[in-house]
Amino acid sequence: MSEEEYRTQVSDLKDEITRIEEDTTKKEAGAEKKIEGDWDAKINDTKEKYDVAVVELKEAKEEASKWVKKRDKLIVEEKSLKTQYDKYLKGKEKALKDLLNDIDQEKKSKIKEKDKQIKILDKKLKKLELEKLKTQQ
Repeated sequence: MSEEEYRTQVSDLKDEITRIEEDTTKKEAGAEKKIEGDWDAKINDTKEKYDVAVVELKEAKEEASKWVKKRDKLIVEEKSLKTQYDKYLKGKEKALKDLLNDIDQEKKSKIKEKDKQIKILDKKLKKLELEKLKTQQ
C-alpha cells in the first residue's frame, strides 16, 4: 500500500468515528422521547387515577358514617395506584438509564475498534516512511 492509501484509510476511519459520534448524539437525543412514549401514558393515566382516588378518599373519610365500604375500597385502590405510579416512575428512570448506557457502550465499542485500526495503519505508515527514508539515503 502506498503512503497516500494509508493516509486515505486513516482519514476514512476518522470520518467514521465522527459519524458514529453524530449517530450516538442523535440516539441520545431521541432516547428520552422513546422512553416517554413507552412510559408517559401509563404514568399519566395512573397519576390521574391516583389524584382522583385521593380526592374521593378525602370525601369518603369526611362522610365516613355513610361511606365506610367505599372508603375501604378506595384506600386499597389508592395504595395500589400509588405503588403502581411509583413503580412506573422508577421503571422509566431505569429504562432511560439502561438505554443511555447501551448507547454509550455501543459508541465506545465502535470507537475502540476504529482506534485499533488507526494504530495499525499508523504503524504501517511509519514503517513505510522509514523505508522511504532509507531508500533515499
